[in-house]
Amino acid sequence: MSIIVNHLSHIYNPGTVFEKEALSDVSFSVKEGEYIGILGHTGSGKSTLVAHLNALMKPTDGAVYFNGVDIASEGYDLKELRGKVGLVFQYPEHQLFEEDVFSDVCFGPSNLGLDPSEVELRAYNALKAVGIGDDQFYVSPFDLSGGEKRRVAIAGVLAMKPEILILDEPCAGLDPRGRDEILGIVDELHKEYEITIIIVSHSMDDLAEHAKRLLVMNEGRLVMDGTAREVFSCRQELEQIGLDVPSATAVLSDLRAAGLPVRDDLITIKEAEEEILRLFRR
Repeated sequence: MSIIVNHLSHIYNPGTVFEKEALSDVSFSVKEGEYIGILGHTGSGKSTLVAHLNALMKPTDGAVYFNGVDIASEGYDLKELRGKVGLVFQYPEHQLFEEDVFSDVCFGPSNLGLDPSEVELRAYNALKAVGIGDDQFYVSPFDLSGGEKRRVAIAGVLAMKPEILILDEPCAGLDPRGRDEILGIVDELHKEYEITIIIVSHSMDDLAEHAKRLLVMNEGRLVMDGTAREVFSCRQELEQIGLDVPSATAVLSDLRAAGLPVRDDLITIKEAEEEILRLFRR
């Protein structure tokens, strides 16, 4: 399984006074089993980019290849693609519409033409994977908490059995507990189910804690592509495009600037805690 994005560009409303270049000559590849974070300020092209990865949008120029085939080519099976490359939109709970939770999660796999028993098995397994209890299967999704609705919406995509799961700001609007629950589920899906993860986020802390590789977008262009540690070591470059480093890195940098002998290349809260404790032990 692989995705190759090759010199991808997208222009909204071409040839009109509203013409806007949203993506410009973006190239990268996604390998099986990766956990990738995409970051950038509002309007940098993040959401437009991920919408191309399962052909919800078509390139103005360039191409996206899934397993070596151009997904915009004539006759390409988009239904099969969208079963393999699942996209969870920002605020996905706004798309819940069935009378009960179980029916909502069944909707996606039922459109694949599967046997009803297979549809129900997929829905059951998906709901269990996101921590929804049996007692909630037949309640209205609108009676759930915000975090539970978010988990049900993710289950609806999981029931399609995607090889790649793309999440656009999955923690938007959630409290810290809800955020931790969602990110914990995503981590579990990556580790236990070996699903390739692509996550769009504004949170440097969340990306530092969870993503292994980062793609940084700015004004429609891919400006950085590297490990989380490599990207967050470029604080000046990030600040120039309106971004920052994780809070752990910022604190350690301030301590080092104050003359304390601490490392300033650490990016997670746990790493920062251990480094500060090491300093006190000295």
